[in-house]
Amino acid sequence: MKQIILAATLAVLVMPLVPVSASAGPIEGACLRLDRAQATRAMCRCIDSVASQTLTRAEQRRAAAFFRDPQLAQDVRMSRSAADNAFWTRYRAFGDAAERSCAGR
Repeated sequence: MKQIILAATLAVLVMPLVPVSASAGPIEGACLRLDRAQATRAMCRCIDSVASQTLTRAEQRRAAAFFRDPQLAQDVRMSRSAADNAFWTRYRAFGDAAERSCAGR
């Protein structure tokens, strides 16, 4: 679980063309595109569910962009902007909650 969250923020990911359900949230869709065995539909759905409970829809879209471009996550993490720092705090709380809730899926 931790590997998926870290991969979303720190690793360069390959996004294969994988059909994503129209009802999938932004985090679930980005997760399903991961080229990792741990990125199962159940895991991605769980992570998206936690995101829906802890992040606004706009924050979910912003976090999903980290899957496509991990440098964005690094830029936010290193930013001196109060808004970026507040988002990063919420994003880390989301990651911790997702790890607790979705471990073993």
